[in-house]
Amino acid sequence: MIKSIKTNLDVIEAMLYYWQATSEKEKVGESYILSIGDFPEMKYVYGDEFDKESVRKVLSAISNREILNSESKKERKFWNNNMWMLEDLEFTNMMIRPLKVLNLNQMVDRLNSLNPDKDFEQIEVIFVPGHMDEYIIDKNKLVINFFRVMPDLYEEGKVRIGDKDLLDYLEEKLVKLVNS
Repeated sequence: MIKSIKTNLDVIEAMLYYWQATSEKEKVGESYILSIGDFPEMKYVYGDEFDKESVRKVLSAISNREILNSESKKERKFWNNNMWMLEDLEFTNMMIRPLKVLNLNQMVDRLNSLNPDKDFEQIEVIFVPGHMDEYIIDKNKLVINFFRVMPDLYEEGKVRIGDKDLLDYLEEKLVKLVNS
């Protein structure tokens, strides 16, 4: 039986510092960049053509104001997504602010009613700086590609993923998680 739903923004918080420092033309140290790749949550974006070295290569290139020279579509997408964050930090903050106050525990009863035998005490919703996938379900974890979060430019605090309001989107994916 599910007792709580936890939101994990650890990697995004680390990336926020990186984006802020880089946008202010500060040099982000290699050890900090390597620490981002070492977050356990980053394993969800690793696979063919993209690993910890990819994170280091892309973020170092951006921080050093170098052109990324890569044949990997995933590395180029990750580079593009990170450059997009640097274009307008206020837009980036509009993406992050609603996630920081996200409380999904109101969904616990509904999820338990759909599958009362699910043996997870806690579900974790993890936001990561991804490249291709919109989301990944792994046991009791729902991993969301942060770059898919889109703020509403006309309604402060409102964000969407795809064509759905954030809460509706998360509920749909959490239902899928408990029924898997």
